[in-house]
Amino acid sequence: MLNALEVFTTVVVGVMVGVEFSVAFFVNPILNGLPGDNGLRGRTHGARLLGAVMPFWYIGSLALSAVWAIAGWHHDGAALVVTAAALLILSVVMSILLLVPINNRVRTWTADGLPTDWKQQMNRWDRFHYVRVAVIVAAFALLVAALA
Repeated sequence: MLNALEVFTTVVVGVMVGVEFSVAFFVNPILNGLPGDNGLRGRTHGARLLGAVMPFWYIGSLALSAVWAIAGWHHDGAALVVTAAALLILSVVMSILLLVPINNRVRTWTADGLPTDWKQQMNRWDRFHYVRVAVIVAAFALLVAALA
């Protein structure tokens, strides 16, 4: 049963990392390169869609990692799982304090009602997101290492 939990947790976190990595390094740069306000429209739609899904994914990943850490406390790799869970906690805290406030503003923007500093806000979100991606990649790597 523990093996199934380990694999399931690793897959859930890995897919989340893949989505966030894709947003950071592919989707947003593609959207930023579109003419006119098309990229902004894509980002506001993405903010609404992913803003609705990702909180559950982050909390679910953290919960699965915590259950793995508790269930596998006396097994090899437990320290790696605990560290991964701590990194996932950090990613949730970063999300709540840094990214979600910007995301909540972005999802309400329209081409007719943009704040004057909208590009700076997008750039700030992107920088915070790069850091968050690094944190969750490290968490994922630790979970993979714990499987070995």
